[in-house]
Amino acid sequence: MDLFEKCGRMTAVKETREAGIYPYFHALESRQDVEVMMEGKRRIMLGSNNYLGLTTHPEVVEAGIKAMEQYGSGCSGSRFLNGTLRMHLEIEQELARFLNKEAVVTFSTGFQSNLGIISAIVGKGDYVICDKENHASIYDGCKLSYGTMVRYRHADMEHLRHTLEQIPDTAGKLIVTDGVFSMGGDIANLPEIVRLANEFGARVMVDEAHGLGVLGKGGRGTASHFGLEDEVDIYMGTFSKSLASLGGYMASSLEVAEFVRHTSRPFIFSASMTPASCACALAALRILEREPERVSRLQEICRYVRAGLTERGIPHKYTADIPIIPIYTYETIRTLTIAKMLYEAGVYVNPVLPPATPATECLLRTSYMATLKEPLLDEAMDIMASVLTEEAK
Repeated sequence: MDLFEKCGRMTAVKETREAGIYPYFHALESRQDVEVMMEGKRRIMLGSNNYLGLTTHPEVVEAGIKAMEQYGSGCSGSRFLNGTLRMHLEIEQELARFLNKEAVVTFSTGFQSNLGIISAIVGKGDYVICDKENHASIYDGCKLSYGTMVRYRHADMEHLRHTLEQIPDTAGKLIVTDGVFSMGGDIANLPEIVRLANEFGARVMVDEAHGLGVLGKGGRGTASHFGLEDEVDIYMGTFSKSLASLGGYMASSLEVAEFVRHTSRPFIFSASMTPASCACALAALRILEREPERVSRLQEICRYVRAGLTERGIPHKYTADIPIIPIYTYETIRTLTIAKMLYEAGVYVNPVLPPATPATECLLRTSYMATLKEPLLDEAMDIMASVLTEEAK
Protein backbone atom coordinates (compact mmCIF):
# COMPACT_ATOMS: atom_id res chain seq x y z
CA MET A 1 0.00 0.00 0.00
CA ASP A 2 1.25 3.48 -0.89
CA LEU A 3 1.87 5.57 2.22
CA PHE A 4 0.23 8.58 0.55
CA GLU A 5 -2.97 6.77 -0.41
CA LYS A 6 -4.71 8.17 2.66
CA CYS A 7 -4.08 11.69 1.37
CA GLY A 8 -6.17 11.04 -1.71
CA ARG A 9 -9.00 9.59 0.36
CA MET A 10 -9.47 12.86 2.24
CA THR A 11 -12.19 14.34 0.06
CA ALA A 12 -13.96 16.66 2.53
CA VAL A 13 -11.66 19.61 1.77
CA LYS A 14 -12.29 19.41 -1.98
CA GLU A 15 -16.02 18.91 -1.50
CA THR A 16 -16.49 21.88 0.83
CA ARG A 17 -14.38 24.10 -1.43
CA GLU A 18 -16.50 23.14 -4.42
CA ALA A 19 -19.64 23.85 -2.37
CA GLY A 20 -18.27 27.27 -1.42
CA ILE A 21 -18.37 26.61 2.33
CA TYR A 22 -14.72 25.83 3.10
CA PRO A 23 -14.08 27.84 6.29
CA TYR A 24 -10.33 27.87 6.86
CA PHE A 25 -7.26 30.01 6.15
CA HIS A 26 -9.04 33.33 5.58
CA ALA A 27 -6.24 35.88 5.27
CA LEU A 28 -6.10 38.87 7.61
CA GLU A 29 -4.92 42.16 6.11
CA SER A 30 -4.90 44.18 9.33
CA ARG A 31 -4.09 43.92 13.01
CA GLN A 32 -5.92 41.41 15.21
CA ASP A 33 -8.57 43.73 16.64
CA VAL A 34 -12.32 44.01 17.24
CA GLU A 35 -12.73 44.88 13.56
CA VAL A 36 -10.40 43.48 10.93
CA MET A 37 -9.85 43.60 7.20
CA MET A 38 -10.08 40.07 5.90
CA GLU A 39 -9.95 39.28 2.21
CA GLY A 40 -10.69 42.87 1.30
CA LYS A 41 -13.72 43.41 3.52
CA ARG A 42 -14.42 44.70 7.04
CA ARG A 43 -15.40 41.95 9.45
CA ILE A 44 -16.39 42.13 13.11
CA MET A 45 -14.03 39.74 14.86
CA LEU A 46 -15.89 37.29 17.10
CA GLY A 47 -13.36 34.51 16.67
CA SER A 48 -10.19 35.70 18.38
CA ASN A 49 -8.57 34.54 21.63
CA ASN A 50 -7.18 38.05 22.17
CA TYR A 51 -9.35 38.24 25.28
CA LEU A 52 -7.93 41.42 26.81
CA GLY A 53 -7.50 43.15 23.45
CA LEU A 54 -3.80 43.76 24.04
CA THR A 55 -2.37 42.78 20.64
CA THR A 56 -2.67 46.38 19.47
CA HIS A 57 -1.85 48.09 22.78
CA PRO A 58 0.88 50.68 22.15
CA GLU A 59 3.01 49.46 25.07
CA VAL A 60 2.92 45.87 23.81
CA VAL A 61 3.76 46.84 20.23
CA GLU A 62 6.55 49.18 21.34
CA ALA A 63 8.04 46.49 23.59
CA GLY A 64 8.26 44.12 20.63
CA ILE A 65 9.93 46.76 18.44
CA LYS A 66 12.50 47.65 21.10
CA ALA A 67 13.32 43.97 21.71
CA MET A 68 13.94 43.45 18.00
CA GLU A 69 16.23 46.48 17.94
CA GLN A 70 18.18 45.33 21.00
CA TYR A 71 18.36 41.55 20.45
CA GLY A 72 17.59 40.98 16.78
CA SER A 73 14.97 38.71 15.31
CA GLY A 74 15.71 35.45 17.12
CA CYS A 75 17.81 33.67 19.73
CA SER A 76 19.25 30.99 17.42
CA GLY A 77 19.44 28.41 20.16
CA SER A 78 17.83 26.50 22.99
CA ARG A 79 17.15 27.99 26.41
CA PHE A 80 19.39 25.20 27.67
CA LEU A 81 22.41 26.63 25.86
CA ASN A 82 22.84 29.98 24.10
CA GLY A 83 19.16 30.93 23.78
CA THR A 84 18.39 32.46 27.19
CA LEU A 85 17.87 36.21 27.29
CA ARG A 86 17.64 38.30 30.44
CA MET A 87 14.01 38.89 29.39
CA HIS A 88 13.26 35.17 29.57
CA LEU A 89 14.35 35.22 33.21
CA GLU A 90 12.38 38.42 33.89
CA ILE A 91 9.10 37.05 32.56
CA GLU A 92 9.58 33.79 34.46
CA GLN A 93 10.18 35.67 37.71
CA GLU A 94 7.32 38.13 37.23
CA LEU A 95 4.86 35.47 36.14
CA ALA A 96 5.79 33.23 39.08
CA ARG A 97 5.13 36.13 41.45
CA PHE A 98 1.83 36.96 39.72
CA LEU A 99 0.65 33.35 39.94
CA ASN A 100 1.94 32.82 43.49
CA LYS A 101 4.12 29.89 42.46
CA GLU A 102 7.79 29.29 43.26
CA ALA A 103 8.95 29.05 39.66
CA VAL A 104 7.99 29.34 36.01
CA VAL A 105 9.51 27.69 32.95
CA THR A 106 8.76 29.25 29.55
CA PHE A 107 8.34 27.33 26.30
CA SER A 108 8.28 28.47 22.67
CA THR A 109 4.52 27.83 22.26
CA GLY A 110 1.57 26.88 24.38
CA PHE A 111 1.16 23.58 22.52
CA GLN A 112 4.79 22.78 23.20
CA SER A 113 4.31 23.55 26.90
CA ASN A 114 1.89 20.65 27.33
CA LEU A 115 4.16 18.38 25.29
CA GLY A 116 7.17 19.33 27.39
CA ILE A 117 5.55 19.20 30.82
CA ILE A 118 3.60 15.95 30.55
CA SER A 119 6.29 14.00 28.68
CA ALA A 120 8.84 14.96 31.33
CA ILE A 121 6.69 14.41 34.43
CA VAL A 122 4.84 11.23 33.46
CA GLY A 123 7.18 8.25 33.14
CA LYS A 124 7.02 4.49 32.80
CA GLY A 125 4.61 3.03 35.34
CA ASP A 126 2.87 6.38 35.89
CA TYR A 127 -0.69 7.26 34.87
CA VAL A 128 -2.06 10.48 33.41
CA ILE A 129 -5.81 10.94 33.79
CA CYS A 130 -7.50 13.27 31.27
CA ASP A 131 -10.88 14.85 30.81
CA LYS A 132 -12.20 13.61 27.46
CA GLU A 133 -12.52 17.19 26.14
CA ASN A 134 -9.00 18.32 27.05
CA HIS A 135 -7.02 20.20 24.42
CA ALA A 136 -5.23 18.22 21.70
CA SER A 137 -1.83 19.33 23.02
CA ILE A 138 -2.54 17.54 26.31
CA TYR A 139 -3.30 14.33 24.47
CA ASP A 140 -0.16 14.63 22.38
CA GLY A 141 1.85 15.23 25.54
CA CYS A 142 0.39 12.04 27.00
CA LYS A 143 1.31 10.09 23.85
CA LEU A 144 4.86 11.45 24.02
CA SER A 145 5.28 10.28 27.62
CA TYR A 146 6.11 6.72 28.65
CA GLY A 147 3.16 6.54 31.02
CA THR A 148 -0.37 5.21 30.61
CA MET A 149 -3.14 7.60 29.63
CA VAL A 150 -6.73 7.03 30.77
CA ARG A 151 -9.70 9.27 30.08
CA TYR A 152 -12.82 10.13 32.04
CA ARG A 153 -16.07 11.42 30.58
CA HIS A 154 -16.19 15.19 30.27
CA ALA A 155 -16.81 16.85 33.64
CA ASP A 156 -18.08 13.54 35.07
CA MET A 157 -16.65 13.39 38.58
CA GLU A 158 -18.15 9.99 39.34
CA HIS A 159 -16.39 8.58 36.30
CA LEU A 160 -13.17 10.27 37.41
CA ARG A 161 -13.51 8.56 40.79
CA HIS A 162 -14.15 5.22 39.10
CA THR A 163 -11.09 5.74 36.89
CA LEU A 164 -8.86 6.55 39.86
CA GLU A 165 -10.10 3.46 41.68
CA GLN A 166 -8.77 1.26 38.85
CA ILE A 167 -5.21 2.61 39.10
CA PRO A 168 -2.72 0.83 41.41
CA ASP A 169 -2.06 2.68 44.66
CA THR A 170 1.67 2.42 44.03
CA ALA A 171 1.54 4.22 40.66
CA GLY A 172 2.27 7.90 40.18
CA LYS A 173 -0.86 9.74 39.07
CA LEU A 174 -1.36 13.10 37.32
CA ILE A 175 -4.87 14.45 36.70
CA VAL A 176 -4.81 16.94 33.83
CA THR A 177 -7.73 19.18 32.96
CA ASP A 178 -8.44 22.32 31.01
CA GLY A 179 -9.38 25.07 33.45
CA VAL A 180 -11.71 26.62 30.88
CA PHE A 181 -12.59 24.26 28.05
CA SER A 182 -11.70 25.88 24.77
CA MET A 183 -14.72 24.86 22.69
CA GLY A 184 -17.64 24.76 25.13
CA GLY A 185 -16.39 27.51 27.44
CA ASP A 186 -17.32 25.59 30.60
CA ILE A 187 -15.18 25.68 33.74
CA ALA A 188 -13.65 22.52 35.20
CA ASN A 189 -15.03 21.33 38.53
CA LEU A 190 -11.69 22.00 40.13
CA PRO A 191 -12.84 21.71 43.78
CA GLU A 192 -14.00 18.12 43.22
CA ILE A 193 -10.96 17.26 41.09
CA VAL A 194 -8.68 18.47 43.89
CA ARG A 195 -10.69 16.56 46.50
CA LEU A 196 -10.41 13.32 44.52
CA ALA A 197 -6.72 13.93 43.87
CA ASN A 198 -6.11 14.25 47.60
CA GLU A 199 -8.13 11.11 48.30
CA PHE A 200 -6.26 9.00 45.76
CA GLY A 201 -2.78 10.50 46.10
CA ALA A 202 -2.73 12.15 42.66
CA ARG A 203 -1.17 15.40 41.51
CA VAL A 204 -3.17 18.04 39.59
CA MET A 205 -2.23 20.01 36.48
CA VAL A 206 -4.52 22.69 35.04
CA ASP A 207 -4.27 24.07 31.51
CA GLU A 208 -4.96 27.78 32.00
CA ALA A 209 -4.72 28.75 28.32
CA HIS A 210 -8.27 30.16 28.40
CA GLY A 211 -8.34 30.98 32.12
CA LEU A 212 -5.44 33.43 32.48
CA GLY A 213 -6.74 36.98 32.08
CA VAL A 214 -10.32 35.70 32.20
CA LEU A 215 -11.00 34.22 35.64
CA GLY A 216 -9.80 34.62 39.20
CA LYS A 217 -8.38 37.51 41.18
CA GLY A 218 -6.92 39.96 38.67
CA GLY A 219 -7.17 37.32 35.94
CA ARG A 220 -5.00 34.72 37.67
CA GLY A 221 -7.02 31.81 36.34
CA THR A 222 -9.23 28.92 37.35
CA ALA A 223 -7.39 27.90 40.52
CA SER A 224 -7.60 31.47 41.79
CA HIS A 225 -11.29 31.58 40.85
CA PHE A 226 -11.91 28.67 43.24
CA GLY A 227 -9.33 29.72 45.85
CA LEU A 228 -7.28 26.58 45.17
CA GLU A 229 -3.88 28.01 44.19
CA ASP A 230 -2.09 25.95 46.82
CA GLU A 231 -3.92 22.76 45.82
CA VAL A 232 -3.01 22.78 42.12
CA ASP A 233 0.51 21.48 41.54
CA ILE A 234 1.12 22.69 37.99
CA TYR A 235 -0.36 25.47 35.91
CA MET A 236 0.23 25.42 32.19
CA GLY A 237 -0.56 28.47 30.10
CA THR A 238 0.05 30.29 26.87
CA PHE A 239 1.08 33.80 25.87
CA SER A 240 -0.96 33.72 22.63
CA LYS A 241 -4.31 34.62 24.16
CA SER A 242 -4.71 37.14 26.98
CA LEU A 243 -1.00 38.02 26.88
CA ALA A 244 -1.11 38.96 23.19
CA SER A 245 2.05 37.22 22.00
CA LEU A 246 3.41 33.73 21.34
CA GLY A 247 4.87 31.23 23.79
CA GLY A 248 3.85 29.20 26.81
CA TYR A 249 4.75 28.45 30.40
CA MET A 250 4.62 26.06 33.33
CA ALA A 251 4.19 27.37 36.89
CA SER A 252 4.99 25.00 39.76
CA SER A 253 7.23 24.37 42.74
CA LEU A 254 10.92 25.09 42.19
CA GLU A 255 11.72 21.39 42.47
CA VAL A 256 9.32 20.41 39.69
CA ALA A 257 10.40 23.34 37.50
CA GLU A 258 14.08 22.37 37.82
CA PHE A 259 13.25 18.78 36.91
CA VAL A 260 11.38 19.87 33.76
CA ARG A 261 14.14 22.31 32.75
CA HIS A 262 16.68 19.51 32.78
CA THR A 263 14.65 16.60 31.40
CA SER A 264 12.01 17.97 29.01
CA ARG A 265 13.08 17.20 25.45
CA PRO A 266 10.65 19.70 23.82
CA PHE A 267 12.20 22.38 26.07
CA ILE A 268 15.85 21.37 25.71
CA PHE A 269 15.85 20.74 21.97
CA SER A 270 13.81 23.73 20.76
CA ALA A 271 14.85 27.29 20.06
CA SER A 272 13.68 29.72 22.71
CA MET A 273 10.93 32.32 22.41
CA THR A 274 11.93 35.14 20.09
CA PRO A 275 12.91 38.46 21.70
CA ALA A 276 9.81 40.21 20.36
CA SER A 277 7.45 37.47 21.58
CA CYS A 278 9.01 37.52 25.03
CA ALA A 279 8.94 41.31 25.30
CA CYS A 280 5.32 41.57 24.13
CA ALA A 281 4.15 38.92 26.61
CA LEU A 282 6.02 40.64 29.45
CA ALA A 283 4.50 44.01 28.55
CA ALA A 284 1.02 42.47 28.42
CA LEU A 285 1.53 40.80 31.81
CA ARG A 286 2.49 44.14 33.33
CA ILE A 287 -0.63 45.77 31.87
CA LEU A 288 -2.79 42.98 33.28
CA GLU A 289 -1.26 43.50 36.73
CA ARG A 290 -1.68 47.27 36.50
CA GLU A 291 -5.19 47.23 35.00
CA PRO A 292 -7.19 44.33 36.49
CA GLU A 293 -10.32 46.22 35.48
CA ARG A 294 -9.79 44.78 31.99
CA VAL A 295 -10.87 41.40 33.39
CA SER A 296 -14.00 42.94 34.91
CA ARG A 297 -14.79 44.64 31.61
CA LEU A 298 -14.41 41.34 29.76
CA GLN A 299 -16.87 39.70 32.14
CA GLU A 300 -19.27 42.62 31.70
CA ILE A 301 -19.15 42.09 27.94
CA CYS A 302 -19.90 38.38 28.38
CA ARG A 303 -23.03 39.22 30.35
CA TYR A 304 -24.08 41.81 27.76
CA VAL A 305 -23.69 39.34 24.90
CA ARG A 306 -25.58 36.54 26.64
CA ALA A 307 -28.45 38.92 27.36
CA GLY A 308 -28.37 40.18 23.77
CA LEU A 309 -28.40 36.70 22.27
CA THR A 310 -31.31 35.71 24.50
CA GLU A 311 -33.24 38.86 23.57
CA ARG A 312 -32.77 38.07 19.88
CA GLY A 313 -33.85 34.45 20.29
CA ILE A 314 -30.43 33.00 19.51
CA PRO A 315 -29.96 29.77 21.50
CA HIS A 316 -26.55 29.49 23.11
CA LYS A 317 -24.77 27.61 25.85
CA TYR A 318 -24.52 29.30 29.24
CA THR A 319 -20.83 29.77 30.12
CA ALA A 320 -20.87 32.05 33.19
CA ASP A 321 -18.62 35.08 32.60
CA ILE A 322 -16.39 33.25 30.11
CA PRO A 323 -15.68 34.99 26.76
CA ILE A 324 -16.37 31.78 24.84
CA ILE A 325 -20.05 31.49 23.96
CA PRO A 326 -20.93 28.51 21.75
CA ILE A 327 -23.94 28.51 19.45
CA TYR A 328 -24.79 24.91 18.67
CA THR A 329 -25.57 24.16 15.03
CA TYR A 330 -25.24 20.37 15.43
CA GLU A 331 -24.67 19.22 11.82
CA THR A 332 -21.45 19.74 9.85
CA ILE A 333 -22.92 21.17 6.63
CA ARG A 334 -25.31 23.44 8.49
CA THR A 335 -22.45 24.73 10.63
CA LEU A 336 -20.29 25.50 7.61
CA THR A 337 -23.20 27.12 5.77
CA ILE A 338 -24.07 29.46 8.63
CA ALA A 339 -20.41 30.34 9.21
CA LYS A 340 -20.09 31.26 5.52
CA MET A 341 -23.27 33.37 5.62
CA LEU A 342 -22.03 35.23 8.69
CA TYR A 343 -18.64 35.78 7.09
CA GLU A 344 -20.19 37.26 3.96
CA ALA A 345 -22.45 39.45 6.13
CA GLY A 346 -19.41 40.82 7.97
CA VAL A 347 -19.05 38.73 11.14
CA TYR A 348 -16.20 36.27 11.64
CA VAL A 349 -16.86 33.27 13.93
CA ASN A 350 -15.14 29.90 14.17
CA PRO A 351 -17.01 26.78 13.02
CA VAL A 352 -16.08 23.80 15.21
CA LEU A 353 -16.42 20.32 13.73
CA PRO A 354 -15.37 16.76 14.63
CA PRO A 355 -12.95 15.68 15.99
CA ALA A 356 -12.95 18.92 18.06
CA THR A 357 -16.58 18.14 18.97
CA PRO A 358 -18.73 15.01 18.98
CA ALA A 359 -20.27 14.31 15.56
CA THR A 360 -23.72 15.65 16.47
CA GLU A 361 -22.55 18.65 18.50
CA CYS A 362 -21.00 20.94 15.89
CA LEU A 363 -21.03 24.58 16.92
CA LEU A 364 -20.13 28.14 16.10
CA ARG A 365 -17.55 29.25 18.64
CA THR A 366 -17.94 32.95 19.35
CA SER A 367 -15.33 34.65 21.52
CA TYR A 368 -15.00 38.18 22.82
CA MET A 369 -12.44 40.86 23.73
CA ALA A 370 -12.41 43.37 26.56
CA THR A 371 -12.01 46.17 24.00
CA LEU A 372 -15.33 45.51 22.25
CA LYS A 373 -18.00 48.21 22.58
CA GLU A 374 -21.73 47.69 22.91
CA PRO A 375 -22.73 49.28 19.56
CA LEU A 376 -20.38 46.94 17.69
CA LEU A 377 -21.68 43.95 19.65
CA ASP A 378 -25.26 44.96 18.83
CA GLU A 379 -24.36 45.18 15.14
CA ALA A 380 -22.81 41.72 15.25
CA MET A 381 -25.72 40.16 17.14
CA ASP A 382 -28.24 41.73 14.76
CA ILE A 383 -26.35 40.19 11.84
CA MET A 384 -26.30 36.83 13.60
CA ALA A 385 -30.05 36.96 14.21
CA SER A 386 -30.71 37.90 10.58
CA VAL A 387 -28.49 35.13 9.21
CA LEU A 388 -29.99 32.45 11.46
CA THR A 389 -33.50 33.54 10.47
CA GLU A 390 -32.57 33.41 6.78
CA GLU A 391 -30.92 30.01 7.11
CA ALA A 392 -33.99 28.56 8.83
CA LYS A 393 -36.30 29.42 5.91
